[in-house]
Amino acid sequence: MSQSVQSEIRAFIVENFLFGDDSQPLDPDMSLIDNDLVDSTGILELVSFLEQRFGIAVADAEIVPANLDTIGRIAAYVGHKRADGTRLAG
Repeated sequence: MSQSVQSEIRAFIVENFLFGDDSQPLDPDMSLIDNDLVDSTGILELVSFLEQRFGIAVADAEIVPANLDTIGRIAAYVGHKRADGTRLAG
């Protein structure tokens, strides 16, 4: 898993869900949902960011905590999608 992917995801979360407050610890294994950092609308914003930033396609069935609940899982998911070549057309 790429450290830079984790860093980019972390930066997105800090900017969009913590309003730029970088003082909170965001461990790569910390649940974003259980800690009320991201709600259902936030998940959709996160998916949009992942698709645009990393050029991947996120299927509705893949929008599950197993893929998107922690920064580590998100980065692993992005790495998996990139390895599979599952990208957006265009």
